[in-house]
Amino acid sequence: MLSGASSPKNHQSGPAAKSRVSRGLILTCLLVAVAGGSVLGTVARRRAAAHQLLAYEMTLAAHDVQRLEANRTVYSEQKLPSRTTFSQFLSEVGIGASTAEEIVRDTRPVYDLGRVRAGNDVKIGRSGQGDLRTVTYQIDSDHILWIMRAGDGFSAEIHDVPYAVTSVGVSGQVQDSLIQAVEDIGEHDMLALGLADIFGWDLDFNTDTRRGDTFQAVVEKKMLYGEFQGYGKILAAEYHNGGHTYQAVLFRDPQGRPAYYAPSGKSMKKAFLRSPLRFSARITSGFSYNRFHPILKRSRPHLGIDYGAPVGSAVQAVADGTVVFAGRNGGSGIEVRLRHAMGYETYYLHLSRLLVHRGDRVQQGQVIARSGATGLATGPHLDFRISQHGRFRNFLALNLPPAESVSRVDWDEFVDRRTRMLGELATLQPFPTVGDQRASIASPEPAPGKGK
Repeated sequence: MLSGASSPKNHQSGPAAKSRVSRGLILTCLLVAVAGGSVLGTVARRRAAAHQLLAYEMTLAAHDVQRLEANRTVYSEQKLPSRTTFSQFLSEVGIGASTAEEIVRDTRPVYDLGRVRAGNDVKIGRSGQGDLRTVTYQIDSDHILWIMRAGDGFSAEIHDVPYAVTSVGVSGQVQDSLIQAVEDIGEHDMLALGLADIFGWDLDFNTDTRRGDTFQAVVEKKMLYGEFQGYGKILAAEYHNGGHTYQAVLFRDPQGRPAYYAPSGKSMKKAFLRSPLRFSARITSGFSYNRFHPILKRSRPHLGIDYGAPVGSAVQAVADGTVVFAGRNGGSGIEVRLRHAMGYETYYLHLSRLLVHRGDRVQQGQVIARSGATGLATGPHLDFRISQHGRFRNFLALNLPPAESVSRVDWDEFVDRRTRMLGELATLQPFPTVGDQRASIASPEPAPGKGK
């Protein structure tokens, strides 16, 4: 009975319970929907904020790129072409004509850009946006001209090339030529030219060089970022030729200029070089008052020395002087004439190219022309002549006067330098020198009062 009486209550409570469950479910869904909407709103706000932050960062990045481009310097480098002025060159590489002229004008108090040489390096520095920043010009192997923006114009400075300089010893033996001997030991031909400049007063490397000659030198090498850039000064040198040894030590002359001296204190420098050519030229015809001319087919004086040099060989001034003629001169072809001290004049005939002009002041050893075959010439050669007070002289028989010796007041310092440098040379000598008449440290000293 009890169980039967309870059944109607359970039956009546079913719909109400379902209603309550439905309301709860709806409420839950509403709460979930509200919460979901809130989350989606938060996500949307965060996404919008992220987009704004990204746009801001992109703007900053663009400004940074512009700033970096403005600060960055981009360099372009090339060699100065021939037959052009510096301002023309600048215009050709994209610098306005007025700016190019301004650069030349503002630089003139420091360096005259009208003196530039074809083949020298020029470097242009621009910002990443193309604005001109700097111009550099390699004046020579040791100096660079820097041109920079300065306010409304330009400023200029000459800087030393930042070489690392070290002194090294080199030695070799001649089998064919001095240049080849230098190259055989892994050095550059400029070292041979330097040795020829030192000993060119006593040796003609065209005719005096012999197989078996030996040489030693202490020389400066210039390095830049670990790369060889060239030679500096030859501090001391020795050349063994035909049983005789020539030695030279770098010191200074009475005026304080660098100069080479023999161990005795006598200058290696004479009034004239022994040859107008440095290397590889044999004498094809000597000085004569009665020589048969192969073109004119008659005998006539030949008042010079003919050197059989290939077209284009470097012709050097045998002494300091002034150019009194440079041009064509009939049968002499292209000719250069120099006037020197003590009434001397030198003549360089049958040239192919002139490197000087009338009125130029030239230094001993300066290349003034290139040899050729112009005028009445049967082949490439250099006809070299010398006169004194209007009278032509036989250059090969000319008694060359010496230059000044070490100054008396500098003698003790020179002896110290000589002793040290000749000692360094002695450690380099790998070749026998039996029979050499060596000019040693014990060479006669200048008599008291000699030298200036």
